[in-house]
Formats: sequence, C-alpha cells, structure tokens
Amino acid sequence: MTYKAFAKVNIFLKIVGVRGDYHEIKSRFILVKSLFDKMSLVPKKSDVEFELYGDFGCVLEKNTIYKAYISLCEAGYEKELKNLFKKYALHVEKNIPSFAGLGGGSSDAAIFLHMANERANLNLSDEKLSKIGLKVGADVPFFVYRYESANVSGIGERVEEFKEKPLHVEVFTPDIKCDTGAIYRAFREDYSIDLKLADKMSKMSSAELLKRYSDLELNDLLKPALRVNQDLKKQRKEGWFFSGSGSSFFKIAEDRKD
Repeated sequence: MTYKAFAKVNIFLKIVGVRGDYHEIKSRFILVKSLFDKMSLVPKKSDVEFELYGDFGCVLEKNTIYKAYISLCEAGYEKELKNLFKKYALHVEKNIPSFAGLGGGSSDAAIFLHMANERANLNLSDEKLSKIGLKVGADVPFFVYRYESANVSGIGERVEEFKEKPLHVEVFTPDIKCDTGAIYRAFREDYSIDLKLADKMSKMSSAELLKRYSDLELNDLLKPALRVNQDLKKQRKEGWFFSGSGSSFFKIAEDRKD
C-alpha cells in the first residue's frame, strides 16, 4: 500500500508573539493535492534497525521520518515498531522540494505516524499522534489531522479545520534554499504585530484573502526573506504569493474544470 504525503501552502502567515525560542503564529494552511511524496513499506534486505530509502539530502538522524520513529518509540511503542521494521524497510519517493515552505519533511513525518499506527496496530487517536508529531516539528500536527484547510496557531499545536471550497493551486519553487532560522532572526530585527488583522484573516476564506491582500500583507516572513535572500526578489511576480518561510511561490491554478 502506498501512502501520499501532500505538500501545503500558507495562504496567510502572521507572527503574533514569542514563546521561548519559538514564534507564535496565526496561519491558514491548505493542502496541495497535486504535489506529494509517496511512502510505502517494502521487504527488508538488511539487519539495519530502521531501513529508509529516499533522496533526502541529510543524514538519517536529521530526517523527520526517523525523528518520528524515535518519538513513537519514546512514547512507549518501541516493541511494536521494532517488530514491524524487522520485516519491512521504508521507501519514500520524494517530490516535494526541501527548504521550500511546502512542509515536505513535516508531511512525511505525519504520514509515517499514520502508517506506523495502522500497520503496527497502535490504535492511537489523531490527537495523540499530533502530540507525538509536535516533538518532531511545528507543522506536523496540521498534516496529522489531514484537513484540506485549517487555521493553525500557537507554535503549530492548535489546528482548527476551516470549512471552505478547496482551492487548486499552482506552485513554483526556485532553486533557492531558504534558511528559516535566519529569516526569523531578520524578522525580529524589524517587525510589528497586528493581532486584530491576524484574527480578521483567520475568519476569511482563502479565496477572499488572496483577492484582498498583497503578498507582503499576507505573509510576515516575506519581507525578511527578501532581505536574507536577495535572489528571491527576481522570483517575486505579480499574482504569486509566498508560502511559509519560502522559497516557494503559489497562485490559484487557472483553467481547472474540477
């Protein structure tokens, strides 16, 4: 069986506070159903405890899927997981670009949690999986709940489904790797927080938001991202919006009849 780990874009992203080393946000996440990684279990060929195949570009210990595996083990399910992965290796076909603001690593981690939950018969609720996933990354809870559209707040732990007509979006990812940490540091150098605007945006539909506001108004991280990555200025185009901390841009897809 193949599992799909979908990408996401941020329709809006407002920074509303700081909690320790983390920034608190209010944001609208929507799934991009046309862009996804594929994940499947295949017969194991080695004695490695956790055998993972995929073009990730990082060592195993930094991989979000491996971190999700460790978090599940630490939550008390080590025996069940080790029994599962004695027989199987995990194969991931990567299609979501890394360092792109599309949540690829977080989506992979969340779908791995669902896969392990089903195949190892852990019987964990989405709420429990979300708490485990939050230890891996702030965006993981959104992907755990699998809502097509949701308001995400706090440091990512609060996920509220937003009922609306699905948007079909087109995504463009330039060959630029954005450093999220550097962008947030640049944001702190020159920023203002507008709680009323963030609250107002959370009540509007995604289509309304994209029609009413500019890219800079929608995403508080675009301005610092442009300062940190000068090449992004060349990629910024009218009618396209910036997702997360980048480097991807998106717009509503044209000529869709479905």
